Amino acid sequence: MRYLVSGEEMKLLDQNTSQVFHVPELVLMEQASMAFVQKLLLLKQNKLSTALIACGSGNNGGDGLAIARLLREQGIFVFVWLAGEEEGHRTSSSYDVQKQICSAYSIPVVQKEKVSAGEASYDVVIDALFGTGLSREISGELANDIDVLNQLSGWKVAVDIASGICSDDGAVLGTAFRADDTITFSFGKKGQYLWPGNEYCGKVHVVSMGITQESWLDHKPHTAVLEPEDLKKLPSRMAHTNKGSYGKLLIIAGSVNMSGAACFCAKAAYRMGSGLVRVFTCEQNRLILQTKVPEAVLVTGQENEEETLLAEQLQWADAVVFGPGIGTGDAAHQIVKTVLQKASVPVVLDADALNIIAEDTSVLLLAHTELVITPHLGEMSRLTGDSIAFIQTRLIDTADKFAGKFHVTCVLKDEHTVVATPHGRTYLNLSGNHGMATAGSGDVLTGIIGSLLAQRADVETAAALGVYLHGLSGDTALKKCGFRGMMAGDVVNGLKDFLAENQL
Repeated sequence: MRYLVSGEEMKLLDQNTSQVFHVPELVLMEQASMAFVQKLLLLKQNKLSTALIACGSGNNGGDGLAIARLLREQGIFVFVWLAGEEEGHRTSSSYDVQKQICSAYSIPVVQKEKVSAGEASYDVVIDALFGTGLSREISGELANDIDVLNQLSGWKVAVDIASGICSDDGAVLGTAFRADDTITFSFGKKGQYLWPGNEYCGKVHVVSMGITQESWLDHKPHTAVLEPEDLKKLPSRMAHTNKGSYGKLLIIAGSVNMSGAACFCAKAAYRMGSGLVRVFTCEQNRLILQTKVPEAVLVTGQENEEETLLAEQLQWADAVVFGPGIGTGDAAHQIVKTVLQKASVPVVLDADALNIIAEDTSVLLLAHTELVITPHLGEMSRLTGDSIAFIQTRLIDTADKFAGKFHVTCVLKDEHTVVATPHGRTYLNLSGNHGMATAGSGDVLTGIIGSLLAQRADVETAAALGVYLHGLSGDTALKKCGFRGMMAGDVVNGLKDFLAENQL
C-alpha cells in the first residue's frame, strides 16, 4: 500500500521535515532537483540536447532553476524562462538563492517574446511554474504563458504537478500545462490521478527527495492506493476444508429479460473463491441461469411466497449481494425493505437497489448490518441530488461525505474508483482500463466484493481489494481481448487467469 497526498498534506510534510527533522528547505530543493534530473535522463536514456525550463517565482520555480543548473552539468543546452518574474509575482527566498546560482553560472535566460515566436526548438519543455500549493485560478498573462508552453513542440515534463492542476481533486484551475510525464516528489498527489488532472499530468513518476514517512508524525495521509503486496490480505485457503469453509453468498439479482446481471455476478463470486452461491431471482431466469452457471443454486417462488423465502435465505447467507437487474417495480421495493430490515450479515447494494434507495436515502440508516454501496456516477447523482459533472470533479469528497453520513462503505465507480469507509481511510484504485466500460462489468465487481465478504474478509478489505482485483482482471483480459473487444465475461475469465498466474 502506498499513499497519495493533498496539497495541504504535502505542505505539512515539508514543514515537518524542516522544523522537526531540521532539514533546510534549500537542501530539500536540491535533493528534489537532483532526483528529477536523474529520472528525466533515465526516461530518455540521456538522449537530450536542448531544454527549456519555464520557472514560476515560488519554490516550484526554484526547483526549475536548480534543474537547469544540473542539466547543464550533464552537457545539455539549457534555457530558462522566468515567467513568474515577468508578471511581477512575489518570489521565495530559496528561489532567490537558486536564481543567484544560475546567474553566476551564466545560464541563459530567454524572454517570452522569443519563446512564443518559436525561434528555437527544444528536446524537452519543462514546466516549473506552479507547484502543489496552487489554490487559485490562473488567469491573465500567466494563463497565456501556459498556452505558449502547450503550443511548443518537444517532450513536455512537469515538475511535481502540471501547472494549473489542483493537487487535491484534479480540477483545472483556469488553464493547465499538458504534460507527457510528471515527475513528482516523495508521494503521488491525488489530483494527478483524478479526472481531468490525470489527462494533464500524463504518466506520473514518483521519486524520493528526502521527505519520508517519518514526516507524517502521527498523521497518515487520508488516501491510499493498493499494490500487489496487498493481495496477501486475501482470505486464506487451507488444505483441510470444504465448500462451507469459503462462505455462503446470497445474490438477489435479475428480473424478466435481465438474467445476465445475475449470471455475471454469480460467476464472478465463484471465480473469486466462494464455496456456495445461491441466486434469488424470478422463475423466468431458471433455464438461463442453470445453463450459464450450473454451479449456482436457484431460489425462485411465486409473488406471495417471495418474502418468506427471502427471509429464510437471509438467515442462511454469510453475505448478501442485492440489486443487479432487479428492476424498480413494487416487488423490488418490497425486497429492499426486507433486506435492510432483516439482514444480519454484510450486504452489497448495487444498481436498481440503489435507484430505489435514492427515493429515500434515510432507509440506509435502518440497516442492522454493514453495507457496501457500489454506485456509478449516474446512480450517485440520484443518491445525492448532485449533478454528474459536479460529482466527477469532486469524486473523493463526494464518496467520503456519503460514507460518513450514512455509515456505509461507498464504492464510487469511475475511471479510478474511490472506496470510502465511514470512519477510516479512503482508497483510490489505479488498476483497470477503459475496455472495462462495458455492460455487466459492474455486476462482476459486485460479485467479487460479495464473495470476499462471504469468505469473511472485513468490509474495508473486501471493498478495496475487490475493486483492485476487478481492475487487475480487466488488465489481464486486455492481453487477449484488446480494449474494444472486451466484454463482462472476459473480465470474469481475466479474474480466473490472474488468480491462477499469481497462484492466489
